[in-house]
Amino acid sequence: MRVALPLPLPQTFDYLADSSAARPGCRVRVPFGRSHRIGIVVGTSAQADVAVERLKPVDAVLDTVPLLDSGLLANLQRAAGYWCGAIGDVLFGALPLALRDGRATTGFAEECWRSSHAGAAAHAARTRRGKSAELLGILGDSTLSASELDTLLPGWRAAARRLDATHLIERTQRSRDPPQARDGAAPILTDEQADALAAVLSSGAGFHTFVLHGVTGSGKTEVYLRATERVIRDGKQALWLVPEIGLVPQALRRLRTRFDARIAVLHSNLADGDRARAWLDARSGDAAIVLGTRSAVFAPLPNAGLIVVDEEHDASYKQQEGFRYHARDFALLRAQSLGVPILLGSATPSLETLANVEAGRYTRLRLQHRVHARTPSPVHVLDLRNLKLAHGLSPALLGALDACVARGEQALVFKNRRGYAPVLLCHACGWHAACPNCEKPLTLYRGRRQLLCHHCGHSQRAPDTCPNCSAASLLPQGHGTERLEEALVARYPGVPVLRVDRDSTRRRNAFDQLLDKLADGKPAILVGTQMLAKGHDLPNLTTVAIVGVDEGLRSVDFHAGERLAQLIVQVAGRAGRASKPGQVWLQTHEPDHPLLTTLLKGGYDAASALQLGERLASGFPPFAHLALLRAECRQRDALDGFMTAARDAITHPLPRKGGSKGRAQSADAQHRVDVAGPGQEFSLQNVPVRVTGPLAAPMPLRAGRHRAQLLLESTQRPSLRQALSTWLPQLHALPQPRGLRWSLDVDPVDLY
Repeated sequence: MRVALPLPLPQTFDYLADSSAARPGCRVRVPFGRSHRIGIVVGTSAQADVAVERLKPVDAVLDTVPLLDSGLLANLQRAAGYWCGAIGDVLFGALPLALRDGRATTGFAEECWRSSHAGAAAHAARTRRGKSAELLGILGDSTLSASELDTLLPGWRAAARRLDATHLIERTQRSRDPPQARDGAAPILTDEQADALAAVLSSGAGFHTFVLHGVTGSGKTEVYLRATERVIRDGKQALWLVPEIGLVPQALRRLRTRFDARIAVLHSNLADGDRARAWLDARSGDAAIVLGTRSAVFAPLPNAGLIVVDEEHDASYKQQEGFRYHARDFALLRAQSLGVPILLGSATPSLETLANVEAGRYTRLRLQHRVHARTPSPVHVLDLRNLKLAHGLSPALLGALDACVARGEQALVFKNRRGYAPVLLCHACGWHAACPNCEKPLTLYRGRRQLLCHHCGHSQRAPDTCPNCSAASLLPQGHGTERLEEALVARYPGVPVLRVDRDSTRRRNAFDQLLDKLADGKPAILVGTQMLAKGHDLPNLTTVAIVGVDEGLRSVDFHAGERLAQLIVQVAGRAGRASKPGQVWLQTHEPDHPLLTTLLKGGYDAASALQLGERLASGFPPFAHLALLRAECRQRDALDGFMTAARDAITHPLPRKGGSKGRAQSADAQHRVDVAGPGQEFSLQNVPVRVTGPLAAPMPLRAGRHRAQLLLESTQRPSLRQALSTWLPQLHALPQPRGLRWSLDVDPVDLY
């Protein structure tokens, strides 16, 4: 039998075992070298790569029923091949951490709570305050698990102990009643929502890809909920994916309000036991709905009926370390394999998705109007040229914030840069604080008097005087969220100013706690990064200010224009989502830039058409297919030697050893050419595959490690796949200098 082990190797290992006991998808304990490891059976074979007498027997079969069903196992094997992942790492990465060490699947009892009759009376009489009242309100007439309460009410356990001691809540077991929709919870659909829902429901059984392209505030979530209601009524499961953990609580509240059903929540902030329990609930079919971030796409779905990918354009769906899969694309593979419809929702669909719509592979459903006939928020472009700014904010923008606060409303100031200032400069001699490991400027954090590198994490105390000339002339250059927060606190002393970025939300559930402070609708100002651009619904937020878009206009990354257009539309969509009208203020030194003028005059449709035209002319995705080899090493010579050998391996591949030697030589002969430098091509089946590099990475030094990359591109995906399948074994066979790390990224979302 063939067993995959959690090793960074593109191979499986042969063992002796009873094939009737150890079926594919089961975990087994096997000897490996001088130790023992947990592996997953991937198949059986009458022949092995080594002599039968040299094969070792399996120590133990750990599962009587395969942990990974045949469909999911096949999907994972296909994903490992496509994204060039080590099969063992891929399979074990799909399991919750608590199940990777061979633990039995029966040891994960679920902790559930509900209100008692006395608790319901206490809540109705409002005799409890603070967290106790919140907990009683959240429980209502439902039974909720500890993981759900962790998501809905961070820090709930202290209140639970008080309420349990007074018999107002009680621990219980989950009801086995069939899942169902709650009565009276659904709003009336708009005509556009009804048409979109009808298109999904009328498509019948089987795989269909729908792109729910709706402007912000158009009610895409309601379409998801109605489609999920039909799925649950038919006794099937729905998988919901959201791009970030911060969006899970809001989605869970919506689902809890609408359905009396078991909901399995899966994301990396959960305790290992809770995550394993949710995964097993999905596997058993007890969970009617599975909700989670990127890794939830690996949840088993024995009764699948629907997959939803919200904010499908978001780059967070692409894993950037280890196995570099794309959750949206793997969700499409799973939907096709399971034979179920998939809904890709976004106000700003990715260019790849739009290209598939144009090619007729996906069906687009449009929601072009906000619900309740709310008008889109007007966008005011502020030309910053020759203006005197106060902490990076123009007089007109400050006036708009003044008016917003005076009306008793809330505002969002968006700046996609953390810290106080990106550069600390000496005005006397020109010295600036730089990271010794990356040779990039250190970001100043004035509140804690610290300089921090956002690339490698290096930190040091901010000096009082210049280390170069000893002058007391150190000046912060530029503005980050911390500096904007300081300026706005000084200008609006009686108004809460809340900073929402990665630094202020490091603690578990800190993001939700910050947003809860806005729930009362009182005047407030949010200062934040792109964490605030996605999906959050704040009814009293009417003014959005977008500062610092010029960096995106000048970027050399071919994704930059698409992402900037998406970011502007998404951030602008936070304004005026309820009964009050909104307005958006956009500051720039380039008001006549073609992307901005196209976006503001023609909307995202026009901007995406412009970007698609530029991609077609330049030969970039979605009209080409890319794979990027990244490598890094502390020794520059060793890195250069490996990258040169890697280039030679793709352009002068060696024959494979063993029984496949003849096939390998035949494939090699199709594209063996001489390549003297970057930007050369070879052909596979008359389709060119271009090799660029090796070149220094855009950031050539990070954390003291030199970095380089090699890019493969082709207009035909099969040609690129064939080149990669030949190249990958050669890469693993290359001599690996000590300390060198490399990765292969198929369909990279950035070239950094």
